[in-house]
Amino acid sequence: MNSNDNKTKTKILVMRYRFIGDTLLTVPFLRNLRYAYPDAQIDMLVAPVSGEIIEKCPYVDNFIYFDTTKKHRYENKAGQEKKTFWTYVKLLREQKYDKAYVLKRSFSSAFLAFAAGIKERIGFDTEGRGFLLTKKVKYEENRHEIDCFLDVLKSDGIDVKDNYLENWIDEKESAQVCEFLKNSIAPENLQLKKVIIHATSGNRKKEWDKQKWAKVIEWLANEKNVQVLFNGTKNDSQTYEEIMSYIKEELKIQPVNLCGNFNLRQTLAFTKQCDLIAGCDSGNLHIAASVGVPVVAIFGPMNPVKWKPAAEKSVVIKTNLPCQPCGLKKKNKCMNNYRCLKDISVDMVKSGVELFL
Repeated sequence: MNSNDNKTKTKILVMRYRFIGDTLLTVPFLRNLRYAYPDAQIDMLVAPVSGEIIEKCPYVDNFIYFDTTKKHRYENKAGQEKKTFWTYVKLLREQKYDKAYVLKRSFSSAFLAFAAGIKERIGFDTEGRGFLLTKKVKYEENRHEIDCFLDVLKSDGIDVKDNYLENWIDEKESAQVCEFLKNSIAPENLQLKKVIIHATSGNRKKEWDKQKWAKVIEWLANEKNVQVLFNGTKNDSQTYEEIMSYIKEELKIQPVNLCGNFNLRQTLAFTKQCDLIAGCDSGNLHIAASVGVPVVAIFGPMNPVKWKPAAEKSVVIKTNLPCQPCGLKKKNKCMNNYRCLKDISVDMVKSGVELFL
């Protein structure tokens, strides 16, 4: 980037760090922002790991990785200065941004933009932080998160042309995954439809019953002639081992457990090579939606109006209890013993899968 150009370019910072799904859902915002500012420098403050999911996004000039937790190896290099909140205040102040869109709803994120001396600060009027913003936007609890982000642009006088989700995978990532699958799946099963079962979530209270997942897997392997695949972190592997322990009949097509084998970018490429994902509410469903893979999403306590996968082909499996959605905001244990998830039957999930098989 030519340093002389920086003196005349409008410099914009977009702030949305933490969580894979939330980060992915900023893509329509970023695209429409680029429509409005084709020549601006648009930088984005993201979290390590989750930020990688959109690192190929062509609408962003620079990604700034925000992390003060010291949990990530590349934020912990020997001899590197320990990063604090004030480290980032100094960093952002040096960049002399003209405007910040504070898409993260926390008080601290608005204070960061304020302390960094960014003249225009546009964001949601949440957590009592409105006085830190130069333009406050109402946050709608019953509106999809993509549209909430786009509301921020509209409030700033920017026309919104579209709201679709997209993502970008390079050839090297696809080739790595393709080669790995060839070595992991039985040769006679490589041409079968590939269905990802994603039974885990960052919050265990959003997970569906493991014994019911076992029944779905039996049906897919023995009746639908499908290659079932498990993917997630190395720690997720135990969940799938437990699910498999509930399967008593012999399976014609053995599921393949890929947990711990792919990084986040490879997970994106892997998902693209599959035909369907069925799972509980998690970032992996948004990953699938971003690469055009059909999604069967199981929702319990969370609001699907706000968090359902923005896929062209998707279905939400849910119950309709008076207490839904609670958003898991109550500190006390659920008085209904999570009936919102327990009342979802195996047949309900099968019916959703059938729509895309």
